[in-house]
Amino acid sequence: MQKPIYSCIWYNHQATEAADFYTNLFPNSHILQKNPMVSSFGLMGTKFMGLNGGPRYKPSPALSHYVYCGSEQEIERLYSALLEGGNAVMPLGEYDWSKKYAWLCDKFGVYWQLDIQAIEASQKIVPTLLFANDKFPRLKEAVNQYVQIFNNSTIKIESLYPAHFNFPEERVMFCQYQLGSILFNAISSPNAHDFDFSPGNSFVVECDTQEEIDFYWENLGKNGRYDQCGWLADQYGVSWQIVPSILPKLMSDPAKSKNVVQAFMKMQKFDIQTLLDA
Repeated sequence: MQKPIYSCIWYNHQATEAADFYTNLFPNSHILQKNPMVSSFGLMGTKFMGLNGGPRYKPSPALSHYVYCGSEQEIERLYSALLEGGNAVMPLGEYDWSKKYAWLCDKFGVYWQLDIQAIEASQKIVPTLLFANDKFPRLKEAVNQYVQIFNNSTIKIESLYPAHFNFPEERVMFCQYQLGSILFNAISSPNAHDFDFSPGNSFVVECDTQEEIDFYWENLGKNGRYDQCGWLADQYGVSWQIVPSILPKLMSDPAKSKNVVQAFMKMQKFDIQTLLDA
């Protein structure tokens, strides 16, 4: 069961504006879908969904998008554009892990990490999870669980903290892993941070059958929290949306869309047959 997975960003009614801004900024980018609720777009081989969710949630620094820029000219161009109206968490400069790197928050409240390095993959933007505070020692546990849940998944890179940190056991500092065809990064931080994972960032898993919905709902939500309309938070606090792949088609049908919305607003886990019957 290899399923499409992509990032969802919660906006305060700015999803359309953000989608237009990003697709004009990043090369090889385009709008996939626009409606009053969501704007879906592809950026350099990575799919995103922007949700017009209102002020309830906002994106968190615990989930950023790592851009492998590949050249000095490109990292400076992206840094300048993304920083306008936003703020730098770590200004563009040289760091131990990169000769040119920046971490910033753009004008929509979305966090990006820019690296001058290139990546040997068609996907140039990689969702990146930061495990901090009580999640700090759990990075390896979380990644192992994700790799076990999703088919055709593997850990590609794993870097440990050097011995001089004197952690009681081997502690993973950085991990790059692949879930199906999608690359992810995970970073751990021993420092105290005033943020955590939030529904302001989530990952959408599209499912063709009820069996698939049941599988991901149960396995990702175990020991976590189940919410409404296909949303859950796993035991590490990362939010997921387990949705039927047929939902956009049903939502675009003028004769059914109102009844479909009324039906799924009553659901926690999606029930495909109930949506079809609505």
